Amino acid sequence: MAVTIGAALAVGLSALATGWAQSKIGAAGAAVIAEKPELTSTMIIMLAIPETMVILGFVVAVLILLRVA
Repeated sequence: MAVTIGAALAVGLSALATGWAQSKIGAAGAAVIAEKPELTSTMIIMLAIPETMVILGFVVAVLILLRVA
């Protein structure tokens, strides 16, 4: 039971953190793109970077569930 809660927290908290980070980056990115449209590709990359938190949270959850760690 505690193992599944730990795995759920690993994914859930990392997803919440990613959502919070992307909300801040997205708001700033919209303002930047409005002023300088040539920075669109840079802002897409900046929005993709926090996604690694969810991926790492998923990896940790799998390790917890498989008890490899």
